[in-house]
Amino acid sequence: MKNIHINTNITAFESPSELPEEDLELVEAAKEACSKAYAPYSRFNVGAAIRLANGVIVKGNNQENAAYPSGLCAERVAMFYANSKYPDVAVVGIAIIAMNDDGILKNPIAPCGSCRQVLLETELRMKQEFYTLLVGATEIYKIDSSAALLPLSFTGEGLKRKKP
Repeated sequence: MKNIHINTNITAFESPSELPEEDLELVEAAKEACSKAYAPYSRFNVGAAIRLANGVIVKGNNQENAAYPSGLCAERVAMFYANSKYPDVAVVGIAIIAMNDDGILKNPIAPCGSCRQVLLETELRMKQEFYTLLVGATEIYKIDSSAALLPLSFTGEGLKRKKP
């Protein structure tokens, strides 16, 4: 028997002013996206903003539906749009923020499992890691790679693929 330890390095910022200008711009874009979310059922708005290697910032927000499984999270809305519009451009970073009727949540929220898998697959596809900013009212967490958000992840290894 052996023990396996999984460590994730998280940098915690106590104020947005501690962030570099480009990260602050990403946080502001995520806030804007969050304010436009369609969340009439949960009243839990989430916004995501992605910076691409070409400098473009793509935004997305959660889109709910009365048939709950039909909705989509902000991270996937943004990433799917970025991957469809700019399929060969790597992601540099993503900022994620949530708010309810009382405003921005005090603590940062992390992506759900489905979103973590999509973020990881984007890293694998582009062969380039990107950072994630999890934004709360009192702290902002920076994680250096999507793989760190999803330890022991499914990478598709072993899937049989059609040969071209």
